[in-house]
Amino acid sequence: MKKVILTMIALVTISLTVSAQKQVSTKTHFKFFSSTSVEDIEANNYASVGTIDPASGDIVFSVPMQSFEFEKALMQKHFNSAKFLDTKANPKAKLTGKIANLEAVNFSKDGSYEADVKGNLTINGVTKPVTEKATVVVKDGKISLNSKFNITLADYEVAFEKGKPSTNIAKTVEVTVEAHY
Repeated sequence: MKKVILTMIALVTISLTVSAQKQVSTKTHFKFFSSTSVEDIEANNYASVGTIDPASGDIVFSVPMQSFEFEKALMQKHFNSAKFLDTKANPKAKLTGKIANLEAVNFSKDGSYEADVKGNLTINGVTKPVTEKATVVVKDGKISLNSKFNITLADYEVAFEKGKPSTNIAKTVEVTVEAHY
């Protein structure tokens, strides 16, 4: 009887320790969407990596910029060009942040939790502080994070100065993040 109780305590301790360790997501999807009167532009990136640490609330996303896929090859060419994002010089975007209201997220109990993420977003070599909302879902011990927010391209020195591409892309784009840890 004593062995059964000790074994159960050991299993609970191990499961709590595992759930509190940093989780890595290689199933992370970033999407951006731009809408203007001329056209809608959508790009998807499935090559991003994210980490979340349930104990500290630390969150990191690394987004390889050349991995965004567009409907039209010309859009992808413009996106990666030195005149727009210069993805050769700035190959990654990065978000480093923290769940500010960590006490509102119970990583050991199934549920959906609203999280306030604060941190720094780096795009095109420019870093700006951000505060965004995210939803953390815990189901059967697995964690996922979803967020949708807007970024103003000029804040990150991203803009076409003239020509057709400058009228085709919105000044503010919607970014969607889906990460499964």
